[in-house]
Amino acid sequence: MRSSAAPVSRAPPRPARAAVMAALLSSAGRLRALCPRLLPLLRSPAATAAVAARPPPPARNVMYQIRFLTVAPQQEGSVKEEPITETQNRQTWQFDWALNKLDNSVRKTGRIPKALLLKVFHEICKTGCPGSNQTLLLLRSCGALLPEILSPERTELAHMMWDKMKELGAVYDTSHYNALLKVYLQNEHKFSPTEFLARMEEANVQPNRVTYQRLIGAYCNEGDIEGASKILGFMKSKDLPITEAVFSSLVKGHARSGDMKSAENILSVMRMAGVEPGPDTYLSLLNVYAEKGDADSIKKTLEEVEKTEGYLMDRILMQVIFSLAKAGYPQYIDDIKERIRFERELIPDAMNLCLTLVTHGFEDISFCILKSFNHLSRDNVDQGSFFLQHCVNRDMPVNKLKQFCSELKEAKMHSAPLPFILRCALEANKSALAIDVMKMMKEEGLPLRPHYCWPLLVGFHKEKNLKGIFEVLKVMHELGVELDTETYTDYVFKNFADGETARAQLKKNDCLFETVGLSIAEIRYEAAHGRLNNVLSLLSSASTPSIDIRQFRNSLILGFKSSNDVHLWSKITELLYKDERYCLTPPGPTEAVGYFLYHLIDSMSDSEVQAKEERLRQYFHQLKKMNIVIPTTYYSGICRLLDSSQVPELIKDARLLSHKKSLSTDNIPESAKSDVSALEKKLEKRKAENQPITDVLKQLIHALCEEENMQKALEVKAKYEPDMVVGGYAALIHLCCRHNNVEEAMNLKEKVFPKNSPVALDTGKYVALVEVLGKHGRVEDAINILTEMKEKDVPISDRTVASFLRILNAAAMRGEVETVNRLHETIVNLGLAETAVLHSPLITVHLEKDDMPAALEALINCYKKYGKILQLHNIYCRLIEKGDADLLQKVSDFISREYGDMMALYDLFFAFLQTEKYKEARKVIETPGLRAHPGRLQWFAKKCISSNQMEVLEHLVELTQNLFECDRDEMYYYLLQLCENNGDWRKAEAVWTKIQEENVVPREKTLTLLADILEKNGQVVPFEVPKVRHENTRSLSASNVEERKIRMLCKKNNAKEAYNIFMKMQGKNEFHYRSYGTLIKALLMQNCLEEAIEVKHIAETHIKGFTLNSAASSLLIISQVRRDYLKDAMAVLKGMLDSGLLPTRPAVVALIQTLAEKGDLKNLQALKNMLGDTSKSIGVSDSLIANAVALAHTMNNDLDGAVEYIEPVLISGAQNPDQAVTSISYLLRKVSEEGLEPALEKFGVMAERLASQFGIYRPVTDLFLQYVSADRVDDARSLVQRCGVLVEEKRTLVSFMARSASKPGQAKKIKTLLELIPEHLDMEIVYRYLMRCYELDGDVASVKAVYEKTKEENIQLHELSLKSLAAFLKKVGEPVPFTEPPETFKFYVEKWRKRRLEAS
Repeated sequence: MRSSAAPVSRAPPRPARAAVMAALLSSAGRLRALCPRLLPLLRSPAATAAVAARPPPPARNVMYQIRFLTVAPQQEGSVKEEPITETQNRQTWQFDWALNKLDNSVRKTGRIPKALLLKVFHEICKTGCPGSNQTLLLLRSCGALLPEILSPERTELAHMMWDKMKELGAVYDTSHYNALLKVYLQNEHKFSPTEFLARMEEANVQPNRVTYQRLIGAYCNEGDIEGASKILGFMKSKDLPITEAVFSSLVKGHARSGDMKSAENILSVMRMAGVEPGPDTYLSLLNVYAEKGDADSIKKTLEEVEKTEGYLMDRILMQVIFSLAKAGYPQYIDDIKERIRFERELIPDAMNLCLTLVTHGFEDISFCILKSFNHLSRDNVDQGSFFLQHCVNRDMPVNKLKQFCSELKEAKMHSAPLPFILRCALEANKSALAIDVMKMMKEEGLPLRPHYCWPLLVGFHKEKNLKGIFEVLKVMHELGVELDTETYTDYVFKNFADGETARAQLKKNDCLFETVGLSIAEIRYEAAHGRLNNVLSLLSSASTPSIDIRQFRNSLILGFKSSNDVHLWSKITELLYKDERYCLTPPGPTEAVGYFLYHLIDSMSDSEVQAKEERLRQYFHQLKKMNIVIPTTYYSGICRLLDSSQVPELIKDARLLSHKKSLSTDNIPESAKSDVSALEKKLEKRKAENQPITDVLKQLIHALCEEENMQKALEVKAKYEPDMVVGGYAALIHLCCRHNNVEEAMNLKEKVFPKNSPVALDTGKYVALVEVLGKHGRVEDAINILTEMKEKDVPISDRTVASFLRILNAAAMRGEVETVNRLHETIVNLGLAETAVLHSPLITVHLEKDDMPAALEALINCYKKYGKILQLHNIYCRLIEKGDADLLQKVSDFISREYGDMMALYDLFFAFLQTEKYKEARKVIETPGLRAHPGRLQWFAKKCISSNQMEVLEHLVELTQNLFECDRDEMYYYLLQLCENNGDWRKAEAVWTKIQEENVVPREKTLTLLADILEKNGQVVPFEVPKVRHENTRSLSASNVEERKIRMLCKKNNAKEAYNIFMKMQGKNEFHYRSYGTLIKALLMQNCLEEAIEVKHIAETHIKGFTLNSAASSLLIISQVRRDYLKDAMAVLKGMLDSGLLPTRPAVVALIQTLAEKGDLKNLQALKNMLGDTSKSIGVSDSLIANAVALAHTMNNDLDGAVEYIEPVLISGAQNPDQAVTSISYLLRKVSEEGLEPALEKFGVMAERLASQFGIYRPVTDLFLQYVSADRVDDARSLVQRCGVLVEEKRTLVSFMARSASKPGQAKKIKTLLELIPEHLDMEIVYRYLMRCYELDGDVASVKAVYEKTKEENIQLHELSLKSLAAFLKKVGEPVPFTEPPETFKFYVEKWRKRRLEAS
């Protein structure tokens, strides 16, 4: 009900909207003018008056309280229509996850690492609402569960947590006070029991029996029997039971008061009271004997216990050992040790004893206990790592550490103790110890790796300690550690402004060591920072050693992209081409430079290529003048890249770099491979002999077009015109377009392809004509061509639409307003393209002419005609840069009127950020009442990421810190995405610091991304990455115990029993949303389809709008496919796609393959249409769908139909990089498995035809590998003899071997390859995968034989292969006949990936 006292607030009329916006902007003195006229205009007098009359805005916390009061009642109610959201449960399950980590640590090891405890504590502090159980667990963790720290520190930790939790609003009850007492007792902390009771009374907390028991223990710890007796008397008066714990304390109390006789008599008193002495009592007695050094009494007591009880637990004896050590009687420990059975089950307790002993300075005793487990040592499992790490953490002297390492290695308990200690020292940032350990490793002949020193360099970099960095470099040099490229680039040079400064400083501090690694690093560093003049100087220097271009290629590409100096590009490329130092490996400079150029173009986005089009043209011409040529393979690849980037005119310039005699003629019909002169001679000969010349003439025309020899091609056309065919004319038209010969192109077109002719050009030729006509101002002719395209129903693809946009943008960049308007109008009116981005050039043309009024008018017209707002951000930025307040006001009025004030403010905010007006941006975003708009923030953040604008993105994140309802985790996630793109782990580390400073609780995806960035760059992850929770964790009451049982059964793969319990529950208890999904998923995983569907029906009945998630729905599809319920599977898939869910790839693949095997073409086509563009998101390739359709034809005995369908698709896929249909391996495999020999022959003929006539080799390679897989060796050999070029498909062959080596029983396939094409295989790769096959088969003899073969042939295996081989041989009990690589598998995997990356 609306209060009558409160006036109804109405929206202002539209004309006043601008004033409202101005008032909103100026309400807190925001938005200072960019020029003197901007502020007065945005802040009209009427608006200013309105602002003055308005009361001050409410404080932010008041707004939050109002929102909280609005939301809270909704959260209290039970809403059954939808599941609890992730946001609502995030805090709850993050707590539970952290606390479960503590609980699991205790359960598994009996201890808690201090770092984990502090992490959980800080997580709870961030959320600010600790629960009772959480606080209790934290307190309990501060006692004996922390053996790695001393008792006073543990007590201090407990006090700190107690105070902080209380400050955060924790409510303490008796259990919390009892937990604190327990910590005091375990830590032997001295305190006043009476004061403790007084504190409880003051807090209105009543003590209970446990409280009194522990207070008695406190008195007894001090030997105060009188104090203990008072509490004991009070307990008796209250009829509180006296338990064994009390008697155990009294034993200690009497002993510590000096009355050993009374202590011993306690056991008799216990029995008289009806309490049998237990382990705790005996432990108390044994401990007091140990404190006195009374070995005889210990022995006597143990013998008595053995007689009466049979045995005493080993963990009790371990505590006696600690008491003896602490009391200074180590000589009696061996007697106790002899009674302990050091078995595997005792390891956790023994580890905790060892840690406790080391913590208290008894490392020798601890080491003695550790060695007692020597008999349990296993191969490949090091013992004692925990001991060594703790010794490092406790700052043990180096000589002591060396002694422990030597003894562990002699006892064969640890394979590499010194490298392990080094790792611990580095992790603990103990640089002096790390250097000492490396020196010890050097003395013992152990290998020292450069990466051992990287953490030291990182630490000194953080401290900005250059002296420390120089010292590390000197130590590395003294120890003979290679100062490799990565050390310099990643850890040394980043401390200096540039390479020249770095070199000077290194020389000044006597640590300039001239190595190849330093030279590579200098080149990489200068190139990556765009200093190409320095790169040229370094490469030209006579002192630069021989370096393969592959060592710095990627950095050089970055440098080229960030520079616009074509002269430097050319000089560097010429140097790489002509200086033998930079092409050390075959096949030489031509191949190396071609590879470099290809990857340079490939690394650029379409927009980058288009922006640098003119510079690339100049670059290609410069290289031509320098007589630089590249292989045809790379030239063809560059042409494809340029074509896909919508710069076809650059192709003719790129052709300058190719060997004319080796130009590819793959697109020439009949695969003409002859050069022009040979074709001319052949043509003249045939003409003289009066033979048909049509085919040879067509080949010649195509060859001349390939050479871009327009003049010669037109001469040949004129000479032999009567014999010209349509294909030749089409190629000539395209050639003339590329050479801007618009007259000849149009003459040929009108002559051969007139408008009234039924024959049409292909889409690419029409587009080329439109482009060249528009460029030469012949707009009417261009419009006629577009009209003809419509009339002749020329197919329009996405590629064509992109070409239209490129043509319009090119005209816009030339400032041709009429051309843009008329071409755009024609394209839109004819319906040739319907996409919003096509309207953008209408505004771009005015921006290029710097005609801002016209640009704004075009923007408004676009909105009125097409309902689209385009180029708004660019207009805002341009107006701000120009300081045009009038137009800025006008555009703001327009946006405010159409989309509201908030959108106008955001547009202004983003424009200020983009133009680096950060102060003005801050004033806009701090407008009172402005709320976060996730969609807008995401748009601008993504824009910054795509354009690599780190500074702008950082300011976006910083300025939105106080924006109401802004998802701070999401904002930091954007920053980390850009850090990942740039590989900038230092920036990511700084982001992590800011996250902590801002007290943001990061989500799993944020932590995972940050961890990935740090791990990829070899950095330590400073936090525990949480595992994704698949279910919400909530407290369980008695009413949902059954539901919990169901979920547990599902987790244990016992879905049937869970289903039975569920059915019994019907009508009794409510079932949670997530639990339905869990049960359905579990049933489907165990192939219980009917039961799963039944549960689904029940869920839909009980919960409105119930739907399965993507994983469960996908499992349902798979189950239905298995049962042949294909119609139902199609229906489920359609429902998923309609509701915005993406199915998993296995589900879609299973459905596609089953439909194909049944020959169901109709449903296959329906499925293809249904998937549409989502197929790429799902991961379903075009090849699979195409193979499936061809297989369906085959299954319907329509082999001709199958070939007619798949062959054009393969040709198209080879010619168009956008289409990925290149393989028929699935089709051939299924045909072979089904024994359809005629079909296999038919597809084989097709594959060979594609290879011989079109130069498409992948299908014939697939056929060859299918023969190998099916053990049809003769067929495979025959195919190689007929079509030997298939061996060039190196990547396909390697992938085949890799797949074969992933499962047992496949060694024969690789052996067959080795037999058939040995000279075309990389033997190191072959032997690696062959060895892996035999390892999977467990064939020891064959593994050893292959290894011997590698030695005979002098083939160097990668460390990863050697590591795998060593592990296999040790597993089967065989000696390792080589030095095992010392690092972990992970290290060599990363090294292998890095090598592959550099090679690419």
